[in-house]
Amino acid sequence: MALTQQRKQEIIVQYQVHETDTGSAEVQVAMLTARINRLSEHLQGNKKDHSSRRGLLKLIGQRKRLLAYITQGSRDRYQALIARLGIRG
Repeated sequence: MALTQQRKQEIIVQYQVHETDTGSAEVQVAMLTARINRLSEHLQGNKKDHSSRRGLLKLIGQRKRLLAYITQGSRDRYQALIARLGIRG
């Protein structure tokens, strides 16, 4: 369930912190969220795809760790990011 190059560029432009930013924690969380949403849709139609479910759980854990890292730096950045992504905090 990889993202297309065009979709990645759209996400980077939306969530980058500065002009040349491509790998900040905010961008990584946004990319992971897009992958998680896409994988969740896949699993709704393919309930017995356990290997993809395991991958989904790994992605969720990785996003959780990145969000914890952002929280350590600035609680305001964390709140703004989860509001923009529409995820629970």
